[in-house]
Amino acid sequence: MRLNACYIPFLSMKRLYRPQQGRLLGGVCAGIGSHFDVDPTVIRLVWAVLTLISLGTGLIVYFLAWVLIPEEPGNQTP
Repeated sequence: MRLNACYIPFLSMKRLYRPQQGRLLGGVCAGIGSHFDVDPTVIRLVWAVLTLISLGTGLIVYFLAWVLIPEEPGNQTP
């Protein structure tokens, strides 16, 4: 039996990267928005509200995501 990406969903999954284009700070929200096909502005607004509600915990989570999510492979910006 031949392996097909239609039958094995994890072979065709999109990878989560921090993009080199369209980032404001570290590219975390832009990467999450791109991964889930959502406007990064929506992700940024939700992240800001959750950060305010959680008394700043969102900043720690953002920093961890910045460190853990790899940068998009390709040409490096100067």
